[in-house]
Amino acid sequence: MSESITKAEKTTILRNSISHLLEELTVDYQNTRQERKEIAVQYPPSDEQFSLLEELELLTVTIRGYASQIQAQGRIKNESEAIQALQEISIFEFAKIYQFYFNSENQFGQIKYYIRMLDYLRLLTLEYLRLSPNTL
Repeated sequence: MSESITKAEKTTILRNSISHLLEELTVDYQNTRQERKEIAVQYPPSDEQFSLLEELELLTVTIRGYASQIQAQGRIKNESEAIQALQEISIFEFAKIYQFYFNSENQFGQIKYYIRMLDYLRLLTLEYLRLSPNTL
């Protein structure tokens, strides 16, 4: 017979994981500096659309913003809106990110790792919000 974990224990574990991942992502992003310079050259912005790096930056700000609120306060104002937004944000729904990720073969390993971890942070944040007593 296995022991079950309480909802409070799950949210504590998730909050700690979110905090740890936020710190990791800060370092990971700094480590992508050279790759970002190469990407800026290979994937320049068009006149009417965001560039690949701009789209990634928007995702980063949104996802890290929600996660940072959890890290600092243990909750998010307007949690139901945050849940909806995090469900609708699929990193690979952004065509430029999708094409870059799957068409650049063995290039840009650090930025691809960052993209995966950013999506993982999105999922952890979403799971935390679903378990949070404030969303019930």
